[in-house]
Amino acid sequence: MPAKRQAPATQTTPEPKPKAAAASGTARRTRTARATAPHGGACKLFVLDTNVLMHDPTSLYRFEEHDLYVPIMTLEELDNNKKGTSEVARNTRQASRMLDEIVSQSENGIEAGIALEGPSRGLATGRLYLQTEAIDVALPAALPTARGDNQILAVVMFLADKHPQREVILVSKDINMRIKARALGLAAQDYFNDKVLEDSDLLYTGTRELPPDFWDAHGRGMQSWKEEAHTYYRLSGPLAPEMLVNEFVYQDGEPALQAWVKEKEGRSVVLETLVDFSHQRNNVWGITARNREQNFALNLLMNPEIDFVTLLGQAGTGKTLLTLAAGLTQVLESKRYSEIIMTRVTVPVGEDIGFLPGTEEEKMAPWMGALEDNLDVLNGTAGEGGDWGRAATRDLIRSRIKIKSLNFMRGRTFLNKFLIIDEAQNLTPKQMKTLITRAGPGTKVVCMGNIAQIDTPYLTEGSSGLTFVVDRFKGWAHAGHITLQRGERSRLADYAAEVL
Repeated sequence: MPAKRQAPATQTTPEPKPKAAAASGTARRTRTARATAPHGGACKLFVLDTNVLMHDPTSLYRFEEHDLYVPIMTLEELDNNKKGTSEVARNTRQASRMLDEIVSQSENGIEAGIALEGPSRGLATGRLYLQTEAIDVALPAALPTARGDNQILAVVMFLADKHPQREVILVSKDINMRIKARALGLAAQDYFNDKVLEDSDLLYTGTRELPPDFWDAHGRGMQSWKEEAHTYYRLSGPLAPEMLVNEFVYQDGEPALQAWVKEKEGRSVVLETLVDFSHQRNNVWGITARNREQNFALNLLMNPEIDFVTLLGQAGTGKTLLTLAAGLTQVLESKRYSEIIMTRVTVPVGEDIGFLPGTEEEKMAPWMGALEDNLDVLNGTAGEGGDWGRAATRDLIRSRIKIKSLNFMRGRTFLNKFLIIDEAQNLTPKQMKTLITRAGPGTKVVCMGNIAQIDTPYLTEGSSGLTFVVDRFKGWAHAGHITLQRGERSRLADYAAEVL
């Protein structure tokens, strides 16, 4: 029996295209053109490894005008991995159902290839070929044919010899598989469709520094007015079309400016000055902003019009502390939300400690050390009253914070809650969608994480669920994002993060 191979975690992001497909200069073709030249021109033939279908079952429709070939060993491995309740097993079953749907719609048989334009509703115009003949290719002696990987490589070699006039490319998420293919002189590529961004440095930061000549270039026709404690500027100019709603802008010097984009219409934007949370009079549960990005974050966290907040940053930048302080203030003081719900992905960094006894909250307690540490800090800022007062405050805080497991989130609806998702970089886009769609009326969702510390296997900075939501929610009027830059934990922690 072929050896089972672990597939990557689920990703179903539909936007970026596989590099090979994107590189093609061929536009979509008609069925008539394909019938006359099924193997011609720039149309490539992609051979799918099993882990691509396990990773993204919709990958069958992501190769545009190019043809796909599914070896019989890929079907065997799908069959071997279909049982269970894991994400991989669910994806495997979905891939099998999609293949069955495509094959059942075929009118001319499998041998001639099955047109994908109908089943994909126009997303793909290529053809799907299934292996219908026994292939016997002499592999090097170092590659035993008993392994499923090597049998798929044999199919790629056979197709490359059979169709020398067209490009035959193996698509696999398995790095070692791609290395073996290249060692045999075969073309091999990763599957890029799951990546939101090629480079994490391109990720939206939520902030923009204004150039020194900003007011000279944008001052013509500017309108300015005051409402309550805020000053508003309506202006237009070369930078205005690039700005996004709820993006923060700043300019150092005298006078310094910190504002955010509240409206955008064509080439004009409206900027609103911020609440200065670095001043003690605007403290949030005794906490004040220690730097510019923390001030931006508190403006997002304390604004009732912002329903979804994402905070990125390395350890010690204050993500959890600021979020908890804002949550406690709005739950216990302003009564904007009824309670705080906190959850996180339970991925151990070292060896797993096994099953834990107790209720759901007791099982989650070992994963919530960050919550306990920050509550100790916040409890110390709760005002006077001595030990008795602090103990009463601690009990009150505990009664308003609920710790929930991700495993039991499906089907729930949170009404009027302050939902905190910690370590969100370890979530896949599908898991992130499951969590965010739990939000009911009056609920605020805050996602925190550091995409440089991903512990989930097969998840990268470019395909993380946190990267996914930051990119998809930018520019929405009720969402905001900030990447926190400066660590505020201690000089030792800052130096360690820099040099280690």
